[in-house]
Amino acid sequence: MTAELVRGQNHPLTQVRLEVRISAGTPVVAAATLSDEQGTVRGVEWVAHPGAPALPGVEVSRQAAAEHRLAVDLDAVADTVHRVDVLLALPTDGRGPVRFGAVAAPFVAVTGVDGTEVATFTLTGLDAESAVVALELYRRQGAWKVRAVGQGYAGGLAELLTDQGLAEACALADGIQAAVAHSHARAVPAPASGTADTDRAHRHAAAAPDTTGLGDRSGPTPQTTGTYDAPQAGPADPARSGQTAGPAQTGGAGPVDYTHPGRRRTAPPPPPPQAPPAPQGQPAGPVAGDATGWTMDERLYNQVWGMFEDLARTTAAYRSAVDFADSRMEKELDQVLSDPRHRIGGHGEAAREAARARHADLVGQARQVLDRDLAQLQAEADVVEPALPPAYARWDNPVWHGYRVPMEMPMALRAGDLYLPESDPLRIPLLLRLPLERGVWIDSGRAASLDGSFTDSHEMRHRAMETAVALAARLLAVHPAGEFTVHVIDPAGSAVQPLAPLVGTGVLAGPPAVGAAGVTQVLERLTERVDLVQMAVRGGAADSLPPGLDTAQQLLLVNDFPHGFDDRAVTRLRYLADEGPSVGVHLLMVADREDSSGYGPLLDPLWRSLLRLTPVADDHLADPWVGHAWTFEPSLVPAGSQVLQQVLTQVAQARAKLR
Repeated sequence: MTAELVRGQNHPLTQVRLEVRISAGTPVVAAATLSDEQGTVRGVEWVAHPGAPALPGVEVSRQAAAEHRLAVDLDAVADTVHRVDVLLALPTDGRGPVRFGAVAAPFVAVTGVDGTEVATFTLTGLDAESAVVALELYRRQGAWKVRAVGQGYAGGLAELLTDQGLAEACALADGIQAAVAHSHARAVPAPASGTADTDRAHRHAAAAPDTTGLGDRSGPTPQTTGTYDAPQAGPADPARSGQTAGPAQTGGAGPVDYTHPGRRRTAPPPPPPQAPPAPQGQPAGPVAGDATGWTMDERLYNQVWGMFEDLARTTAAYRSAVDFADSRMEKELDQVLSDPRHRIGGHGEAAREAARARHADLVGQARQVLDRDLAQLQAEADVVEPALPPAYARWDNPVWHGYRVPMEMPMALRAGDLYLPESDPLRIPLLLRLPLERGVWIDSGRAASLDGSFTDSHEMRHRAMETAVALAARLLAVHPAGEFTVHVIDPAGSAVQPLAPLVGTGVLAGPPAVGAAGVTQVLERLTERVDLVQMAVRGGAADSLPPGLDTAQQLLLVNDFPHGFDDRAVTRLRYLADEGPSVGVHLLMVADREDSSGYGPLLDPLWRSLLRLTPVADDHLADPWVGHAWTFEPSLVPAGSQVLQQVLTQVAQARAKLR
């Protein structure tokens, strides 16, 4: 349960790897100081700030932002450190408020690395203060605690650091503000204001995105809001690779930032000593892993999702500009037609041509902005794609040729690629979080692809099964040996060829089940496993599970559903889809929904619970922010490649050593 602290209250910390998440009504500077047992900051090297963002155990952002995520590892701080203070300060560049009393009360949350909140604190009662100690993490009798502080300083950072015993306080405060001013172009603004309830909900919604935000377009999708005027093309933002730059608002209010507020970026790591630094004022190139996270795996995951969000936002900006240009031209043409003076002679045609020219100019400027942002994202993708680990990489990535069975499960795996019509050929990986939170349905019933070609039903089923096998093989490859088991149901034995890599290498739990008897046997075994594990978990008796029970994650691959399934088998399958993921039993189905129409609405909850993917390009996924219809392309093994066979052979050999 989250502890909602008030000023002066403390709360014990049961974790040492934490995040401090900050949400303010305006861009603020976040910093952290380390102090000894007497509460003294011994020197500037004990302060993490935008000019020096990383210390052992502490990492802060390089820029001012309306929201921050500070990484803290209390086991990594020096033994002489007994307190970590989290500081907030308003920038002194004259572009924003100069006191906290003029903005919404900052909100601070201490969370685990999985986003689970441990303690929260709202800094109320601030007025003339421009810097504040938000909270402190302190060591007491060998254990760590968090205390809500909320101590403000009207004299700003200099007064705050002086109060903490730092001799160089004034010089360091000036240096921090100078570093922030230098990085002002990267400042992340506050999201659009809403009601008090929505603002608070947004403050809690800082967790990394996952695939639960994607869904079929049959449901409602969010809409963009706000007014839009003529877009103004401008120079690319040099400070942040992939950040979208929007048009100018009415009245010259400045650029609109379409970046999703959930994306957090840290500056790229410094170049090696032998490399000369980039000249001041020139942008540094994109860097793989240029995102927040404890590991490179997590950094790349966050970076990929950040690219996805940026592409969604910049495309929304372009489409909004085109819609505005269209509506403006229609309005101007209507005015021309409604004016009797323009109905005869050349005046009407000249007015229509002028309206069309203004439309073309607006669309052209919007396209320039989009092309600039796409070029930035493509440059980032060109750097990120080769650096991806096997779990995130395409099957044609050379990283698979150096594959070794991993020692731990990654955060996610790649199911395919996503793109929008305006962004072709830029591809963004679709990453599914692990362990899977919902089953996957490979749709074998869509025969018409986006390019207008037609695929007959037999070829479609074959492609769907190849897609499912590639996904199952990837799941086996990214889990440690013995920690992932795959069962296959192929009632009619129609998938012998696609299943050959799994069967031939011996990575399956047993031969594919065929016939009604085989279907029943596999479903009974997995249903029993779900029941046993659920009872053990609920009763707090996990150690009492039968010794022969396979405790690995389980995947059931079902081909050609509902062939070979009777009513009882269908009921068990629905049970596995609903209850299985919570206890490590996952579903991967290859099916045509129309084939199960005889069951009526009985199976509708089953289809809705599964993530639908397709074996051919299809624009059926919608993002949760602006409702774009994203085209999905499956991740398949290149024709003639032996990489799948080689990877599965290593998996089988590693599993054999455990027996």
